[in-house]
Amino acid sequence: MKKLMIAAAGIAVSAGTAIAEYPERPITMIVAWNAGGGTDAIARVVAAGLEKELGVTVNVVNKPGGGGVIGHSEMLTTRPDGYTIGFASAEIASYYWAGNAQFKATDFNPIGLVNFDPSAFHVAADSEWQDLPAALEAIKSQPAGTYKTSGMGAGAAYHLAFAGLLKANGVDPMLVTHVPSQGAAPGFQELASGGVQIIPSSLPEGLSMMQAERSRPIAVLAEERLAAFPDVPTATEATGVEFSGGTWRGVVGPQGLEAEVAEKLAAAVQAVATSEEFTTFMNDKGFGAAAYNPEEFEAFLASQHTSVGEIMNDLGLAQRQE
Repeated sequence: MKKLMIAAAGIAVSAGTAIAEYPERPITMIVAWNAGGGTDAIARVVAAGLEKELGVTVNVVNKPGGGGVIGHSEMLTTRPDGYTIGFASAEIASYYWAGNAQFKATDFNPIGLVNFDPSAFHVAADSEWQDLPAALEAIKSQPAGTYKTSGMGAGAAYHLAFAGLLKANGVDPMLVTHVPSQGAAPGFQELASGGVQIIPSSLPEGLSMMQAERSRPIAVLAEERLAAFPDVPTATEATGVEFSGGTWRGVVGPQGLEAEVAEKLAAAVQAVATSEEFTTFMNDKGFGAAAYNPEEFEAFLASQHTSVGEIMNDLGLAQRQE
């Protein structure tokens, strides 16, 4: 009995030592999208920052496929030892409702949100709409299908943010027809040619068309005006109805992470997200920097799960209901 007690104590000390020394080897960060995109670019900057904070190599591994489902699924099923983490994107809030995966946004272990890119309401340069209230009134007063949006796939984060804006202001989201496209660029071309009347994308994505005087933003769905676009009012300013929406990215892990490991990762992510190097990169590239701790990120994911489910149901895109 005495020997067993000594052995058990030895195991406890060994386990405690292992946790205290985390990380002892390289860490893998899974990205569910191809290399070269916005999510991948931000993930690599975060990984570089984590290397400095944690003192080990952090390798970004791209696992695209299934509209992001494959990579995000692996983030949940990986061994919960802190050596494989994920860089999740806003799509995790829609997979469950769309019937594309069994997991929910709330199933991920939230480590830190580092990015939030608000959507904006872009119209053609010659649009008669000079402000958001005028656009909302026009949409409300015309038959369904009179006005169209484009710039992303149906059910994408910016599409859902736009629909949420309409709903928040008492406008039926089904009044506007969404024309799916492979990204903002072809969507803006449709806007300039008159094929659609609205592009609900980020402000940076519309910059080249704005500079060419072929489009203009009448509102941004952010909590406050963006420093790079100070003349664009927020939707809340324009309507008096509080609303923000867009896309986001953050570091997550599987459930079951040791508390000490999760805390060390969270502290490192927070340090990176608030660093001058990271914020400078985000500002220079037009991304919105954020720095949510695990508790804030957890509440955010819960809110996203609920709001996305509601708006997808309103749009007829939800395949599940709770």
